[in-house]
Amino acid sequence: MQQNYLIVEGGGFKTAFTAGILDAFITNNFYPFNNYIGVSGGAVAVSYYLSRQYRYTVNAMKILAKDENFLNYKRTFGEQGYMDIDFLAKVAQNKVPFDIEKAVRLTREAKVYFVVTNREDGHPEYLRPILENWLDAVVASSTLPFVTKGLHRLDNKMYFDGGWSDALPVKWAYKNGAKKILVLRTRPATIKSTQSWSDYFGSIYHKASPHLRETFAHCHSRYNEAIDFMANPPSDLSIEQISPIKLLKSGTYSYTKRTIMRDYRYGLDKGLAYLNASRMQEHTEKEESRFEEIKMPKV
Repeated sequence: MQQNYLIVEGGGFKTAFTAGILDAFITNNFYPFNNYIGVSGGAVAVSYYLSRQYRYTVNAMKILAKDENFLNYKRTFGEQGYMDIDFLAKVAQNKVPFDIEKAVRLTREAKVYFVVTNREDGHPEYLRPILENWLDAVVASSTLPFVTKGLHRLDNKMYFDGGWSDALPVKWAYKNGAKKILVLRTRPATIKSTQSWSDYFGSIYHKASPHLRETFAHCHSRYNEAIDFMANPPSDLSIEQISPIKLLKSGTYSYTKRTIMRDYRYGLDKGLAYLNASRMQEHTEKEESRFEEIKMPKV
């Protein structure tokens, strides 16, 4: 069986764009993948996609955006951080309930991974969520250093946001047998990353830990290497991307309900456009195949 991967990039509140794409997929029952990888906010979006819960991702984001329990700048230097990432799990359990049992049941024949960063060595890990720890794995993948509580414990290990160690896990997917990959981006495809303030601060903050210092210092370089890989993939790998043409209205941490909905609708349009293009290509390939059969002489 050909290994088809869906990789969903993170991006904080830019994930509204991703939510739109995946809602287009849900309404069209588009599930051609047998492997799924979510990173940070992408883990949230792919979870609701796999449970086929239309508009749940964007509704959860709207709740988080307006709830002062989630964002509180008075906690900036506190243990919890100004963004209460644990509140995300509460929303998924109570206010916009994530149907974990359905997601597990519908992915019984597939593989689901959430990318996290191991606190001890700074290396990426690719967690396989199960019924008992699905939400914990989502929180671990989304726990941002210096913004949220910084770390999340799961199975006696400490993890933080997978975006710092493998934000675009296309190389990992290829090494694990991927032949076709669709990547949902929250940045324009042509824009490369530069070192952010959090990357730089992290490399200084963790100077006593060489592994973690390297993780933060070279995060943007690994991201750019993944972009180069997607631009020139191996001959036996097909990679497609759905990405915004220009920067989204929302940022990782900056947003309003209006920008969230504008990005969501933009993603919905992009998702529908991708599906239409895919159908046209599939129709063309079928017609060409039929024409070739007609041309073949009878023996």
